[in-house]
Amino acid sequence: MSESPASRQAYVESFLPGSGRREPRASPPVGVPRVELNGSWRFRLSPHVPHEDDFAQQGFDDSRWEEFTVPAHWQLHGYGDPAYTNIAYPFDVDPPHVPYENPTGDYRRTFDAPFEQGVLRFEGVDACFKVWLNGEELGWSTGSRLPVEFDVALRPDRNVLAVRVHQWSAASYLEDQDMWWLSGIFRDVSLLPRPVLGDHFVYAGFDHLTGTGTLRVETDVPARLTVPELGLVDVPADAAHSVGPVEPWSAETPRLYHGELTAGDERIAVRIGFRTVVIEDGVLKANGRRLLFRGVNRHEFHPEQGRAVPYETMREDVLLMKRHNIDAVRTSHYPPHPAFLDLCDELGLWVIDECDLETHGFEPVGWRNNPSADPRWREACLDRMRRMVERDKNHPSVIMWSLGNEAGTGDNLRAMAEWTHDRDPSRPIHYEGDWTSDYVDVYSRMYADVAEVERIGRHAEDPLDDADADAHRRQLPFILCEYAHAMGNGPGGLSEYQELFERYPRCQGGFVWEWIDHGLAHPEHGYAYGGDYGEPLHDGNFVTDGLVFPDRTPSPGLVEYKKVIEPVRIDGDLSGGLRITNLHGWRDLSHLVFEWALESEGESMAEGILDVPVAAPGETVTVPAPALPPTAGESWLTVGAVLAKDEPWADAGHEVAWGQFSVRQATPVPPLAGADPALRPDAGFSVGPAVFDATGQLVRLGDLDIEGPRLDVWRAPTDNDRSGYEPIERAWRSMGLHRLRHRVIAVSHDSGELLVRTRVGVAGHDRALFADYHWMSEEDAVRLILRVTPHGDWAHPLPRLGLRMELPGRLGSVRWFGLGPGEAYPDSRRAGRVSQFTRTVEEMQTPYVFPQENGHRADVRWAELTGPDGSGLRVRGQGLFGLTVRRWTNEALDAARHLPDLVPGEAVHLGLDLAQHGLGSASCGPGVLSAYELRAESAEAGFVFSPLPSHQ
Repeated sequence: MSESPASRQAYVESFLPGSGRREPRASPPVGVPRVELNGSWRFRLSPHVPHEDDFAQQGFDDSRWEEFTVPAHWQLHGYGDPAYTNIAYPFDVDPPHVPYENPTGDYRRTFDAPFEQGVLRFEGVDACFKVWLNGEELGWSTGSRLPVEFDVALRPDRNVLAVRVHQWSAASYLEDQDMWWLSGIFRDVSLLPRPVLGDHFVYAGFDHLTGTGTLRVETDVPARLTVPELGLVDVPADAAHSVGPVEPWSAETPRLYHGELTAGDERIAVRIGFRTVVIEDGVLKANGRRLLFRGVNRHEFHPEQGRAVPYETMREDVLLMKRHNIDAVRTSHYPPHPAFLDLCDELGLWVIDECDLETHGFEPVGWRNNPSADPRWREACLDRMRRMVERDKNHPSVIMWSLGNEAGTGDNLRAMAEWTHDRDPSRPIHYEGDWTSDYVDVYSRMYADVAEVERIGRHAEDPLDDADADAHRRQLPFILCEYAHAMGNGPGGLSEYQELFERYPRCQGGFVWEWIDHGLAHPEHGYAYGGDYGEPLHDGNFVTDGLVFPDRTPSPGLVEYKKVIEPVRIDGDLSGGLRITNLHGWRDLSHLVFEWALESEGESMAEGILDVPVAAPGETVTVPAPALPPTAGESWLTVGAVLAKDEPWADAGHEVAWGQFSVRQATPVPPLAGADPALRPDAGFSVGPAVFDATGQLVRLGDLDIEGPRLDVWRAPTDNDRSGYEPIERAWRSMGLHRLRHRVIAVSHDSGELLVRTRVGVAGHDRALFADYHWMSEEDAVRLILRVTPHGDWAHPLPRLGLRMELPGRLGSVRWFGLGPGEAYPDSRRAGRVSQFTRTVEEMQTPYVFPQENGHRADVRWAELTGPDGSGLRVRGQGLFGLTVRRWTNEALDAARHLPDLVPGEAVHLGLDLAQHGLGSASCGPGVLSAYELRAESAEAGFVFSPLPSHQ
């Protein structure tokens, strides 16, 4: 009886994880001989699962097929389209069934082999695939982000490898991981010789009390070990060897020892990092010291290649993380390419390695039939855990295993935890979904607000119903596996979390969501997000929520995070001494030099090196401030901790941390007498160099045509304003704040000033803001005192409070004295330092993938906008003010959906802010803390406007 087409394809909807595969093992080390099978393959795509598999035969004619490069996703090369969903499956929730419309890619390539018996290895195939070699079926597998190996018998020439890949399979229900749905052979394919030494497990513990290490390498066949640096030469690998003293491995000091295993004629390299991870007295420790994660969640992503991330890009990621003080990565939500973990070993990052498991799409249906609780899926769940643990067990950077993400609860997760505890008791287990912490070793949460984290730090969290479970959980270390959602402009409020992490030993840090915006390069939109490919079901730009933009340019959020988590604290004062606190866990400060610089009004006055004693981890030293020359204007001392010499991740001189100290405050400049307002023949007014129309509107200053200023409270909503459970944007729009109406109540001129009284309200309501503009002449300038008084019901915070003006478009250069160089908002301003900065108008913008409020500079003392000839406008604040400069209006920014939508106009739009509402991270987390809410209250601000003459 012949096999039916349906039975040949039954594996697509099987609960099993695969068949015909080798047992999982550690990744073959670099240097093992291999035939790389990446490169050009023959490829065809079918709209559904083909009934025939004759393409796998050696004699099949594939000459009409297309050339296709492996690794790659077929949707990014003209075969179908990407699709993005966060939670919902893009198909019916009917496990284990998948749609008939199941795009299937067939791959073929030929190769010659230098050996007869080998192992065919796939590092990652999305989502389900079957393999043939020379017409013989080898087997099939699922688990997209996990390796698969098949034993193969090879011919000396012209071996034909055929692979069939299905976009959807039963396994797709296990892979709902908040990312683009992309298919194909997207990681490396290689052919290795059949190993003598099939697998090995390096156990390298460190005793922090004696400084010695214990080394044992478990192997599947008898093997010998040589590690010259440790004095081990041809010793039994599986014996326990006490060595030392040794230098321990940590993310700060990633010391690796290089050795070799031999079995018969086979030799393989091993890399050894000595470290011990334990939970002691409710605290997670490495090498005897408390861990504090300064972490990020990292999806694999490249704007042109999706999850087929090149090695150079992986390295760039790690270098960027290290240079921004990040020391930990959660591999959300699947194991990364093994080369990424090699880089973490070499350059130093703590890693929570997460299993390729998420079933979030069952939440909208009440978790009915969730695979985590269905015994039919148990083998598949266990298979994924086994393959991750076996692949990555020899990486010292991996210090915790995670069962997966947002997969509900169930006995399958418990079984995964039990197997892992038995296989590798040296690492704790994490899973955020186990809120009772019944089968995990750490208490983990997502997006708990500051108040809740503070309670958890005090062991005072809300109790569980089960008293024993409650007591157990209160004794566990706590981490935020996701917090501070970095979507668009934000996150705000990082400092408040970090203060709790440093105050409470139980609160051991967290992982910002997430590392990179998943914007796909798009010819029309610049970067695409959900819906840009016509998906009927999608989650919009929720996929662009990273600390770096798709091209890996650091966002202001990453710069802020670097400052908040800096491992050296520089504070104190000039009179009592400068305090230097070493917040490293394992490294003293001998690798840093402390440079100081004195500036007056942002101009350099003096610089030098601060003599700082070497401080041990956790130690604070106080040093006297340097002797400083006298200065005339507002002056600041900046002390920076920079690398004394080159490190593998940054060059000498790279700044790790900094602190700033006020040396001399600005001397208030009293108003200077000027002429009284004068009536003009055109029924307007003139006040010094300023010309007003009959309504009191400023229209010209010197030779500059100006429109404004007028009161404004609108900002183009940020992702955090417009997303989340209770988006504040809805309240703002319902209040009509985006469509204010201005009415001039009165214009008068007496007592040396022009007074313009206005009412700013909205149609359909009686709430309003009364704005009084007091204009006075001041020599060759004009002074404005603005007084704002709210009237009526203002139940919700304002987006912003300030003035808007339109200036000639030729004023393309901006210079200011205040916080910079990047943008700053009330709850995200730690990265700003006081100095003088110059940028073009274009450089004042932050290119968030989804356009929104951006580019605000805070605590500005004065600003100048000039054209090529030097002429322009100078604005000096009576106090500190906020500055934005754009070539489009707030309304245009609000209406834009992609960056190319923002078309520069003929004017430059200037914003002078009294205040801004905070950012928070409400798009998927807590909103703005009350301290950073902008409430409608009486306010006053003053500005002096001066025309600047041409330098020509």
